[in-house]
Amino acid sequence: MVIMDMLNELFEKKLVVIARRIPLDKIEACVKAVTEGGVRFIESTFDQSAPDCIEKNVKTIKKMIEAADGHAYVGAGTVLTVEQVRAAYEAGAKYIISPNTNEAVIKETLRLGMISIPGAMTPTEIEKAYTLGAQIVKLFPADDLGLHYIQNISAPLSHIPLMATGGVNPQTIPEYAEAGIKAFGTGITILRRDLIDKSDFDGIKELAKEHVSAIKNIKGE
Repeated sequence: MVIMDMLNELFEKKLVVIARRIPLDKIEACVKAVTEGGVRFIESTFDQSAPDCIEKNVKTIKKMIEAADGHAYVGAGTVLTVEQVRAAYEAGAKYIISPNTNEAVIKETLRLGMISIPGAMTPTEIEKAYTLGAQIVKLFPADDLGLHYIQNISAPLSHIPLMATGGVNPQTIPEYAEAGIKAFGTGITILRRDLIDKSDFDGIKELAKEHVSAIKNIKGE
């Protein structure tokens, strides 16, 4: 699938589920639960505090792709270096998400034919990320910035697709969308630690369905 097809599907589905520090022995069940709940995009984050963070996430990405079995696109998150971009690409990741705007990371992502979603906070950062080639800019942390801030920057920057990460849940999705947000990233409201610990994957599936349903509602489906 060409990158534009995948990007168009991301704009249609609007939801990226963030898998952060999920035990490897439970990641397969978690991926199956969210895909059965209607999720098409899942992100595996690099744990920057881990000494083996690249090796660990490469294993996780590969495991997630296998578990998704063609039902979801797997990307890498918290990507801070070109080395991590390349490792994610070689593992099979289709998109790169970062908490910051790093020109080298964006350029390498695009060179490898992946979707670039860097993080930004201010209008200057957002515009810079987009000018460097990012297809979507992750507004982070969206919940700390607030709806009024998002509304204010969405007017002059309406040509730049923004993805909100932080404070995203079925209740806030309509509010974010009305403020101008085009996509949503969330982890803990679906991949809840308590549900993972007790292997309640049906519970995770239901939470995924609730988020997907909220997005369908704002689209009038």
